[in-house]
Amino acid sequence: MPDQNTGCCKGSGCCTPVPEKKKITIDFLYLDLSVCERCQGTDSNLDDAISDVSSVLSSAGYDAVINKVNITSAALAEKYAFMSSPTIRINGKDIEVDVSESNCTDCGTLCGDSVDCRVFTYEGNHYDSPPKGMIVNAILKEVYGSKSEQSKTEAAYVLPENLRLFFESQSRKNGG
Repeated sequence: MPDQNTGCCKGSGCCTPVPEKKKITIDFLYLDLSVCERCQGTDSNLDDAISDVSSVLSSAGYDAVINKVNITSAALAEKYAFMSSPTIRINGKDIEVDVSESNCTDCGTLCGDSVDCRVFTYEGNHYDSPPKGMIVNAILKEVYGSKSEQSKTEAAYVLPENLRLFFESQSRKNGG
């Protein structure tokens, strides 16, 4: 039986190293998981999607690194160049290129003001949380898609007015 680290069989004379696994990084950025149904749905769909593709990723030589980040301040929003909640990025690329939003009563309740959160478009339909299929397809596209795609030149990050309002309203509501 081959050694797991080297691929060598004792006394066989062969010594083929086991290739190092590649990493695929999946970032889930959100405002709230306790109240916001959009963020909760995104979290659940992300977990389901990762569960569905985990054996494919492993077979293809990938380890998935999952980062779930609660964006609790304007400073964190700036650090992650956070544009809208919820957001899923795979290897730094947002799974939804265009940001469109609609009123989110849950986040409005959370901060005590009117807030818009992200709407996802998948196969011609609009969803408050990205469907599992959208997430699975984005992961597989990153693994099997063409790597020659040009990336857009990104403008300097400016905190969106909607998020600025959310954090200011939340601070006022919490007595800060």
